[in-house]
Amino acid sequence: MSRDDGWAPFRPSRWFPGAHLQTVWSRFFRRGPRVEYRRETWETPDGDVLDLDWVDGPAGSPLLLGLHGLEGCSQSLYMQGLMWRAQAQGWRGLAVNFRSCAPPPGRPRAEWVMNRGRRMYHSGETSDLDWVVERLHEREPGLRLVAVGVSLGGNVLLKWLGERGEDAASRVEAAASISAPHDLAASSRHLQRGLGPLYVRVFLKSLKVKALAYDERHPGVVDAEGVRRARSFWDYDDAAVAPIHGFRDAADYYERASSLQVIDRIRVPTLVINAADDPFVPGHVLARVRERASDAVTCLFTRRGAHVGFVVGPPWRARCWAEDRAVEFLAGHLVP
Repeated sequence: MSRDDGWAPFRPSRWFPGAHLQTVWSRFFRRGPRVEYRRETWETPDGDVLDLDWVDGPAGSPLLLGLHGLEGCSQSLYMQGLMWRAQAQGWRGLAVNFRSCAPPPGRPRAEWVMNRGRRMYHSGETSDLDWVVERLHEREPGLRLVAVGVSLGGNVLLKWLGERGEDAASRVEAAASISAPHDLAASSRHLQRGLGPLYVRVFLKSLKVKALAYDERHPGVVDAEGVRRARSFWDYDDAAVAPIHGFRDAADYYERASSLQVIDRIRVPTLVINAADDPFVPGHVLARVRERASDAVTCLFTRRGAHVGFVVGPPWRARCWAEDRAVEFLAGHLVP
């Protein structure tokens, strides 16, 4: 495996210390340039839709495909940051909104459009990504495609790369993940301790609304009472994600959806960025990632940086170091 057994030389800004402050900054407080999207809605093979938000650029230029995190969307601040960086490179950008996550064009990101099919999205759902990648290449033969996934989106991307193995190398020239959870069961247990339940409560607020809306459309699939009672991701995934997507229970879902299970099969040059103080990912998981990852994977692990934080620079010009490194890596692997 291509790696440095030490820690990457990253130091967060002194004015924003601590893992929790870094994590909260990435979701609520960061500022910076934003991009304007052009929306396309694609009909999926199973009768649903995917909303794709484009950042236009020179014809024939490389395309950066971005995958957001849990309950995120194309308008998430980290997605805006990545798409802006793509634009600054002279590339095009494509932010994929997972099912039930797309904000209506021109409306606040707090709003979203419920998908109409029987399937939603989850940490290991790769069929939509596979379909999007194939359709992109059908539309544009010779497309130079790179990809980046953040948090849940990082796990989805890494899992897809592992599942496709050598085949992925003909579709994607390089990839990067930021703060992917890798081992979903370990992350779920980790978030039941310390301040973890506070983070979970924020996500469950919208997840429960969606699951109960799903129950109204498709009665008898989810455990509606279990959803209402859920206080942890494990509870929620048992009651909603597992039955919707055909898993036996949350444990089965975590086992089959974790990218750690297939990271040894990745053949595309891939940068994996994580911090040891991530409130969502226990540090011991990173050692297992190093041990299992294929030679195509470069691990960039830092002692600090939190979850999608990695804040550097002064308060009036703060930026995400991990996004800089991800785009730098992708640019370095694009075929001239």
